[in-house]
Amino acid sequence: MDNLSPSEEKPVQRSKSLSFKPQRETCASCEKTVYPMERLVANNLIFHTTCFCCKHCNTKLSLGTYAALQGEFYCKPHFQQLFKSKGNYDEGFGRKQHKELWASKDAESITKSP
Repeated sequence: MDNLSPSEEKPVQRSKSLSFKPQRETCASCEKTVYPMERLVANNLIFHTTCFCCKHCNTKLSLGTYAALQGEFYCKPHFQQLFKSKGNYDEGFGRKQHKELWASKDAESITKSP
């Protein structure tokens, strides 16, 4: 035991992690501060409710009216329309088809073969 008298007790040290400092959350779209009343989380990204819009038509989305593909958000009608236009998720959404990527890898392996 310590040889301290009751009047000489050690001060209680509080953990710094207990202090309440809210973390500043930023919108994935506009990169401005998002306050709790305007906060919306979709696919682990934080948005203002007004910034959560379709990439194709810019219509305001809600958690029940969106579809996401590779970090981009669409209204359900445009998500279906873009898929149907080319019949796959790559060309319809402006990306190269996977079969083109495979073809380029096959061509590389053929040219590297002895």
